[in-house]
Amino acid sequence: MTKVNELMKENSGKQFEITRVINAPRELVFKVLTQAEHLVHWWGPKGFPMDVAKIDLRPGGMFHYCMKSPDGFEMWGRFVYEDIIAPERIVFVSSFSDAEGNITRAPMSEIWPLEVHNTMTLTEHEGKTTLTLRGGPINATAEERQLFEDSFANMQQGFGGTFDQLDTYLTTL
Repeated sequence: MTKVNELMKENSGKQFEITRVINAPRELVFKVLTQAEHLVHWWGPKGFPMDVAKIDLRPGGMFHYCMKSPDGFEMWGRFVYEDIIAPERIVFVSSFSDAEGNITRAPMSEIWPLEVHNTMTLTEHEGKTTLTLRGGPINATAEERQLFEDSFANMQQGFGGTFDQLDTYLTTL
């Protein structure tokens, strides 16, 4: 059984999914999803500046970043990449982290899942890219999975705002 299949087996429960059609070619969208000099301009909630501590785009590599709230609170996060097929798919496990990149509990909830397995796909049609992000908790308790599922509307809003920033940033390139 492959690692992805093992994770999906452990990932019982509903999956979160969001899709956005972006008015840019897939190669460009992939580039701004995977390069630090672009990510700092759009990734994360509006009004939360982001710094990239590390980005190592390869299976086993990590994207480690810090976002700062308007009042100065730092939130660290990380993606550990599992599979990358440029420019069509990125598979990764996301987590909150500390400044050293170690997994930590989410600052907003002690029962948020520690790890979320994600697949981001990019398809192109007539110069536009359809970005789909799908994910769900792995190795999570029933309580953690339930909180994750109960948060779908908030996640739609949060990722929607992030993807709005992506749309705006792409118009500047």
